[in-house]
Amino acid sequence: MGELTSKYLFIASMDIAAEQEALFNDVYNTEHCPLLNQVPGVNGVTRYETQRLAMAMGGAVREIDIPGTPKHHAVYQLDSPDVLISPEWAEAVDAGRWPEHVRPYTANRKHVLLKLTFPDE
Repeated sequence: MGELTSKYLFIASMDIAAEQEALFNDVYNTEHCPLLNQVPGVNGVTRYETQRLAMAMGGAVREIDIPGTPKHHAVYQLDSPDVLISPEWAEAVDAGRWPEHVRPYTANRKHVLLKLTFPDE
């Protein structure tokens, strides 16, 4: 993600039907993310996939599994939460093949908005 300069992160997480995964990745990478990245107040878009998590904690290495965690995550760096209700966001989020060819096949959708608390300005 590089240096974080945004005060807010919006994370959209979801699963996709296996037979739609290739189209999902193509549309997400070539249309959806680039369109949303052009919205004023969006300072970057990155995508991630959930991975196995093991970490040292309390003197032992523990495997952490949270059932129901979506596989796919898009992270949007935002100037303000208002970006998400702007006309430009509304237009971009429903542009291209996403609404008709991808969105209907998504499931387990989760959205979260985070505000930077450390380090402060």
